[in-house]
Amino acid sequence: MAKLKTHYGKRWTRFCAWCLKAMGWTADGGPVPENKGIILGVPHTSVRDFLVSYFFYSAFGEVAHVMIKKEFFFWPLGPILRSCGCIPVDRKGPGGMVRSLVEQMQGEEFFKLALAPEGTRKAAAKWKTGFLFIAKETGAPIYLGYFDWKTKHIGIGEKFTPTGDTKADLEAVQEHYRKMHLEGCHRKGYIYSEE
Repeated sequence: MAKLKTHYGKRWTRFCAWCLKAMGWTADGGPVPENKGIILGVPHTSVRDFLVSYFFYSAFGEVAHVMIKKEFFFWPLGPILRSCGCIPVDRKGPGGMVRSLVEQMQGEEFFKLALAPEGTRKAAAKWKTGFLFIAKETGAPIYLGYFDWKTKHIGIGEKFTPTGDTKADLEAVQEHYRKMHLEGCHRKGYIYSEE
């Protein structure tokens, strides 16, 4: 298994920080302090969420890996996606996909994984629980990351400590986001937008 990129050079870091600021976004805090971590990205309603999140995390010189459908890894897009920290996954086998991520995370010294618990860019009342399984198997902390298109603030958010009760933990995470009243890029596409 190829070694994953973990950091960017200073020149690229400064460029990403400039891009984030030019787009009107404010970073709340820095990256995950631990060597490994899982960052939730909520609300996920647009491909543009990836761009904003990428500039945010890269502005600190670090790489946050994201899962992308393997069908997108064709030439010349594949090498570009990999350089941005994207990991090809087969979405037809979600169970195997999660276990593959666990193995990859366990085999790396540094591994920050960013993912959308909704599992889709559409409003979803039922979120995926893969992040809880990955955290349990790897011991990586979970951060309740956010990008609010209303205020244009982005951050890794608070650290969440799972109890082991998957249903209760998922409800607690969703309740946390409900109270934040975040607004997605596509406002009507997010179930927790303020009306």
